[in-house]
Amino acid sequence: MVTNSCGYTVWPGILSNAGVAPPSTTGFMLSPGESRAVAVADGWSGRMWGRTLCEQGSSGAGFACTTGDCGTGTVECSGRGAAPPATLAEFTLASVGGDDFYDVSLVDGFNVPVLVAPANGSCPTTDCPADMNAQCPPELRVVVAGAAVACRSACEAFGTEAYCCSGAHGTPATCAPTAYSRLFKAACPRAYSYAYDDATSTFTCAGGSAGYGVVFCPAGGSRYARWIIVVGRARHVVAIWHFDRFFLWTCACGQRRMHHAQLDTNYITVK
Repeated sequence: MVTNSCGYTVWPGILSNAGVAPPSTTGFMLSPGESRAVAVADGWSGRMWGRTLCEQGSSGAGFACTTGDCGTGTVECSGRGAAPPATLAEFTLASVGGDDFYDVSLVDGFNVPVLVAPANGSCPTTDCPADMNAQCPPELRVVVAGAAVACRSACEAFGTEAYCCSGAHGTPATCAPTAYSRLFKAACPRAYSYAYDDATSTFTCAGGSAGYGVVFCPAGGSRYARWIIVVGRARHVVAIWHFDRFFLWTCACGQRRMHHAQLDTNYITVK
């Protein structure tokens, strides 16, 4: 079961590993509080992530997301993965008699808090429940309209072998945690913080059990919201995201605008 406990819409994306049959859907929308069951075959392996700040372009332009976009131009990801930064829930599922492996990974950065909870209550959960966007160092932030909406990995930001665990640093013995990965690990101790963070970040459960729950924003809460925008005397329900004192909104005409705004309960008056 995939659940959106965020206060904003999330569009989960799903990518199967090479040679593994995909589930019946590889991308869909979840409104706040909504859940959806997704069935996968025995032995499935792949990843799931949340896309945020998504919209269908005007004049027939394609579907796109500000974070976690898979680049297909549609809600379905159809064999394409997430553009980093994105928080990943990763699975390698076994048939009955084997063990499942699962984790939450920040190796590709962070965009949404995520929890993975086995339905088998004897198996451990793993998660990154913290809002890393709020804690993200300035040099790693993805900023939209003055607000951090995602947090890049040091590998993506700087591209060095030491940060990417590549080249001369391409083994567990030569790739050590960095100040940036330690920041991620301190906030989310059960999640992968860099490529060789296996010892404290990979979890197992008996294969063929009752399945897994993936929850976005397991701690609840949100910096984003959906409001009614007041333009003159007219009221319009539009896609709108709240970033502290700023509001990014998309009207029916397809225009995306940024405004200082005065907030009054669930209404916004544009200035």
